[in-house]
Parts: sequence; structure tokens; C-alpha cells
Amino acid sequence: MMKAADIMTQNVVTIRGSATVAEAVKLMKDKGLRALIVEPRYEADPYGIISETDIIYKVAAFGHDPKQMRVYEIMTKPCVVVNPDLGVEYVARLFAQTRIRRAPVIEGTLLGIISVSDILRKSDFVERPKQLFIEDRIEVAREEARAICKEQGDTSAACAAAWDAVEELQMVAADQRKKKQEAASFKEYCDENPDAEECRIYED
Repeated sequence: MMKAADIMTQNVVTIRGSATVAEAVKLMKDKGLRALIVEPRYEADPYGIISETDIIYKVAAFGHDPKQMRVYEIMTKPCVVVNPDLGVEYVARLFAQTRIRRAPVIEGTLLGIISVSDILRKSDFVERPKQLFIEDRIEVAREEARAICKEQGDTSAACAAAWDAVEELQMVAADQRKKKQEAASFKEYCDENPDAEECRIYED
């Protein structure tokens, strides 16, 4: 399975939160980018992100002066982040659930940025599609829940709903394991008692 680290863009362009929106626009134009990662102010401070959508929806749409507005006023912070070891399918699912198009790849430090374009152009999901089994779905749901809770707050309704979804999947997995164990036990019983009535019905 390809991972986020395999397809991410490593040369990440960052900007300070105190920079003006006009400076962000110029940097985006110069670099041909649609988003910039906002640098943390101190070691424990989370990363942020400012996108072209933020600028259009929050500045241009209201006639604000981009030379007077600061990046920190319209950025998303903390932003959803991706672990470099996260499988591409999981990244795609995370993007779909959180309605985002890109996210920084972080493991202690900023390693890169991954976008829907990276998934489309660089991953192998067309050549090697992978069905998510229940254990994989649980892991994806956990990642989604962490991202949603980080973005909307641990006490938000969305956060609670996300963890409820994780619990539901865990219950399904437990039920599947129970049925599998019961089937294995029944098969073992029938192997030892092939003439038993229930085993003859089972074999038919």
C-alpha cells in the first residue's frame, strides 16, 4: 500500500500568520500554489493553512483590503494533519469526511503537503484498488475522529458522532470475530463427530 510519504510534495512553502493576505496572494502567484502552510509561532503551536478559497470567500467576497488583513485572521488553525505512514486510501477517506483538499504531512516536524491532486496523479489506486476491511475501516474512522475533534473541539457534536462511528465499527468487528470463532468451533466439532445430525445438515 502506498503511503502519504510516497506521494506528498516535499517542498512546502510556508508563511507567517502575521503576514498580510496581499503577501500570501503574491506568494501563491509566484509559486503557482493554491494554499500555504502557516508557520507555528512557537514549538507547541500547531500549524495552520490558508487557501485560495479562504482568500476569495473571506476577503474578496466582502471587499476587504488584503493589504490590511492578516493571514491569521482567515486561516484554518489548527488544520487537519496527515501522518506520513498513513495509507493513501486512508488519506482519501479522511479528505472525503473532513471536506478538505490538502493537508500538511507532519511527524514531529513538517515533512510535506499532500493534496487530492497528489492522490489522483501519483497514487496507484487505479491499478491496485484496495477494499478496506473492517480493521482498516476502524483505523480510518479513528483518524477521521482525531481530525474532526482537533478541528471542531473535543466537546463538539461532530467529535462525539465521529467517535460513536468508531465504536459502532468496533462492535461490528467484535461480532464478526465471534461468528468466526463459532463457525470454527462448529467445524471442529463436526470433524470429530461426522455422524452427528447437525453436521450432516451442515455438510448438505
